Amino acid sequence: MGWITWTAIYVITWWIMLFAILPIGVQTQEDDADRLLGTAPSAPINPQLGRKALLTSVASAVFLAIFYYLVEVQELSLLDLPIGPDFS
Repeated sequence: MGWITWTAIYVITWWIMLFAILPIGVQTQEDDADRLLGTAPSAPINPQLGRKALLTSVASAVFLAIFYYLVEVQELSLLDLPIGPDFS
């Protein structure tokens, strides 16, 4: 696979992991009982987006490294997986 494919895999993985990591450690205004006027009670107090973006980047890079090893070094493909019917 070329570098454009690997970049696309990283970007897709990054977005999926971001949505998985975003709710971790969130404290809402409703939980803290300190609600600002005009905001939703479910709005986070301190979302820590920079920290979560960094964690997402690291987690995606680790996943991509493992995936790269399996595909490029071990030459694993979808045909090698023992799923589905055997048509051979």
